[in-house]
Amino acid sequence: MPEQAKVLRINRQLAIRTWGKLSRTALKGLDELIGKYSLSVASGDILYLSGRWYVTHSGLLRVAHQNRCAGVSIQPVAEFSDAAKCRWAFKATAYKSRTCKGFVGYGDADPSNVSLLVRGAEMRVAETRAVNRALRKAYGIGICSVEEFGSSPPPKPPRRETTANTQSSNSNGRSSSPLLRDRLNLLIRQHQLDPLLVKRYAADFCGTQALRDASRELVEDFVATLSKKAHEDLSGLKCQLNGYHNKEVRL
Repeated sequence: MPEQAKVLRINRQLAIRTWGKLSRTALKGLDELIGKYSLSVASGDILYLSGRWYVTHSGLLRVAHQNRCAGVSIQPVAEFSDAAKCRWAFKATAYKSRTCKGFVGYGDADPSNVSLLVRGAEMRVAETRAVNRALRKAYGIGICSVEEFGSSPPPKPPRRETTANTQSSNSNGRSSSPLLRDRLNLLIRQHQLDPLLVKRYAADFCGTQALRDASRELVEDFVATLSKKAHEDLSGLKCQLNGYHNKEVRL
């Protein structure tokens, strides 16, 4: 089997194991991203959230490295920044070669447009967003980077026949929202946590036998708590999760 076909097959299989059954369109999009930019699902270069593919910061850095990017310069934009309000803006310029005039990208972040997962790190988020936009322009990557969206990725419009069911689900406060699950999955991938242990911890945290029975508010509190622990004491968090090896919950 040709090497390229083997790479595509492996990434397809891993994507399906990670995100479940994918549509033919989604798989075709995945093949194009891997074939054109040499991205890798296993390395966390791309994510599938709410029916769309997103490139990650690490994926963009991989593309830049493979194409021998000459460098990226970054500087704050003072007139759009306010440290007291945790509002930051950065300008990044990516240089594909030493003679390149540069591709400019701007990134901003404040508490209103960042996820609870990174609340308090707005300056770093703004810098990352600026770098991501500059690299996407430099290498013609049309899909958005996962770090660029705010508290959650844009949801897919519900199909007409499922709208009533969705409204019913939302009205009872259950945590079945795919956006909450996407945020939790993103946190798991960012810190390389064991998904099963995290779900067991979540059920214990929410006081339910099954995570799906917890209220939306409880799940949001859990995601914020998990994020804080992951950023402040990742090794301690992983030790805590290891304590759930022998616990069982219905997921």
